[in-house]
This record gives sequence, structure tokens and C-alpha cells, in this order.
Amino acid sequence: MPPERPFAFECASHTLCGILHPPAAPSAARGVLVVVGGPQYRVGSHRQFVLLARHLAEQGIPVLRFDYRGMGDSEGRLHEFAEIESDIRAAVDAFFERWPDLEEVVLWGLCDAASAAAFYGFQDSRVAGLVLLNPWVRTEAGEARTRLKHYYLARLTEPAFWKKVLTLRWEPRRSLGHALAALRTLGGRERVGPAEDWRQMPLPQRMLHGLERFPRPVLLILSGRDLTAREFEDTVAASKGWRRWQGSPRVDTRRLEEADHTFSRRVWREQVETHTADWLRSW
Repeated sequence: MPPERPFAFECASHTLCGILHPPAAPSAARGVLVVVGGPQYRVGSHRQFVLLARHLAEQGIPVLRFDYRGMGDSEGRLHEFAEIESDIRAAVDAFFERWPDLEEVVLWGLCDAASAAAFYGFQDSRVAGLVLLNPWVRTEAGEARTRLKHYYLARLTEPAFWKKVLTLRWEPRRSLGHALAALRTLGGRERVGPAEDWRQMPLPQRMLHGLERFPRPVLLILSGRDLTAREFEDTVAASKGWRRWQGSPRVDTRRLEEADHTFSRRVWREQVETHTADWLRSW
């Protein structure tokens, strides 16, 4: 395999750090840009981004990992995922400059990086596809609804919970306090931004706005043991627009039933690598 190439590039007068993974086949025209989510840098939890990049490069796919402003070794103040469009564009520019055979890129993002990719993809014709893992669609009401449905109610069916109750090791004041707080949140009103400015929309609507305008293929990977993925699924189930998007032929959904949010076990990371490589070769 060709050696990995660290380099620096500019974004809004700040220097960002990138690592290019050249592929075994020198003429590869489709590359993958790994967008990091906070608070992570270009290595990723459990070194997932490094291992993914090396796997794809071995499969003949060039990959660029990078730190956006304020993250890892890159300069500038720390930016939130909703304000890194300039960073992604600068990384795409640098990718094309450093790999002249490149014709198109696929954005790959986990959690709020998936949200950032959804915001950006439709604005750049060089983006040919998206890989979105456990997308972040968090709202206060959505989080409360997900915790009540997938955590508190699920706890009532667990033998371990009733064992704690029977052995007087359960803390009712603390547990009931959290559940009641979630119910109070559900009773409140969700803040809705002005529809004429998509950047001010609530997070789920802003994401859907971007994805509906992105006409290219999307690979959606969801973990079975992750409340972020459950909140995303609940958001889809509650919205006609989201259901229409996920049901379209261009969206390929894969579910890893035993996996957690960051794919902390080797077997889950390798499943993600295989799904990603197979999907990239399928079109």
C-alpha cells in the first residue's frame, strides 16, 4: 500500500490538518471524505476512522480524514457541527488538489457529522453520495420521547431492574425524577424557526431539507443499541416527509442490531467497513 500522506490546508485563514490514504489502484476516481463529529478528531472512537480509511484504500478507494477548525491539530476556535460547511468545502477542495484523478467524493459521517454532511451535500455537485451513521436529530422533546419509550419502559421488562427493586438497591426518587422530567419536556412546545430560512430550521427539518435536495445515493447505517438511532427512527416514523425520503430508491438502509453508537467492538466496525465498501462498488 502507498504510504499515508499528512498535509495542511487552509480554511478561512486557519490551517487544518488532513491525512490522505492513497489507494492501491492509482486511477481511482471516487473518494471518501470522512467528516468527524464532536467531540472527536480525525482518528475517531476506537480508531474507527483510521481503520475504515485503511480498509477502503486497500479496496482501491482514496480516503481523506481531517480535523475541522478547533478540533484535533487544526487551528481556530471550536466550531459546532452546524457551522462547518466551509471546513467541508475546504477539505473537498484539498482532496481534489491532492488526488488529481478524483472526479467525485462521498461524505461519510457518524452522529452529528452525518447531520453536517446532510447540510452540505446538496450544495456541492462534486458530492456523489452520503454515508450516514446514527444521524443526530436531537431536540429536547425528541430526546425525552426516546428515553421514555426506549429506556424507561424497556427497563420495566428487565430482570436486572426488578432484582434491584427487590433487593432495595433501586433509587426511586432519582429514577422517577428523571422520568418525570422527560414527561414535563414532552408537555412543552418545540421551538420552530422561520421556514423561509433553512439554516434556522429545527434540526430534523433542516436535515430533511438538505437530504430532499440531494438527488444522489445515500447509505444509512443504524445501530440497534443506540438511543440516537432510536430517536432518528422515531423522527422518521412521525413524519411523512422523512418516511418518503427513507423509502426512496436512492436510500439504502442497513441495521446492525447488536451495535452501539460508536461501533465499539471490532466485529461492528468491520461490518461498517464491509457495508461501506460494498455499497461504494454497487453504483
